[in-house]
Parts: sequence; structure tokens; C-alpha cells
Amino acid sequence: MTMNPQMEIVTHDPTDGIYASTSDYVHAVEVRNVQRLLFVSGTMGLDSTGAAGATLDEQLDLIWANLRVILAAASMTVDNIVRLTSYLRDASYAEANAAARVKALVGRTVPTTAIVAQTIVSDWLVEIEVVAAG
Repeated sequence: MTMNPQMEIVTHDPTDGIYASTSDYVHAVEVRNVQRLLFVSGTMGLDSTGAAGATLDEQLDLIWANLRVILAAASMTVDNIVRLTSYLRDASYAEANAAARVKALVGRTVPTTAIVAQTIVSDWLVEIEVVAAG
């Protein structure tokens, strides 16, 4: 992991006057003393030939593999992710998507949003975009 040693991530997860977050996300993180920000386009569960994984689980595995490649190109890892948005073709994908995120981030919580949306190609079941800092 290439992290800026001066960078500090401060979690802000208030409980008074607001609904409680769940164990897999926090309301906000503040990134202090950051030197670099990386904004990653929506990333799909496609293999290197551009073919979509056959199942939701395959696509989620491919998405996280693709995100690791993109982050590595910037000398970053999933540990640098500070914000994540998931676009789900169907609301029933939410649980599997959350489980894949928790696994990929090794339980580290970040602000996250999941939205049900029609993807451009019907075979694309999930699309994830992230912001990373270092």
C-alpha cells in the first residue's frame, strides 16, 4: 500500500439527531493532509476481453479485481478507497454487493451509497465507482 504518511482519515459517524449507520458503512470520513485524489469511473464486472461475468458473484469478483488493477496503476490499493458508490441493476443485488465490498475492504468501513439503476447494457448487473486518496 502506498499511503501518504501524513494523511489522516477521521471518521465522522454521529448518532445523535440522525439515523444510525450500519456495521458496513459510516456516514462520513474526513481526509486530512492528502496529497493525491483518484476518481475512478464506474467499473463493471467485465473480463479483459470485455465480456460480462455470467453471474452476479462473478461480476462482483471481476469488479473488485478491475478496481485493484486501476488502483495499482496509481500506486494505490483498496486501502486508499475513501468513498464508494454502487449502481445495482436490481435491488435484490444489495446484500451480495455489500458482502463483496466488506470482503474487498477487509471490513474497513467507508461512506457508501447503493443506487438501483438501469445499466447501459442489460448484462451489466453492478457498476461501482470509487474515490481514493493517498
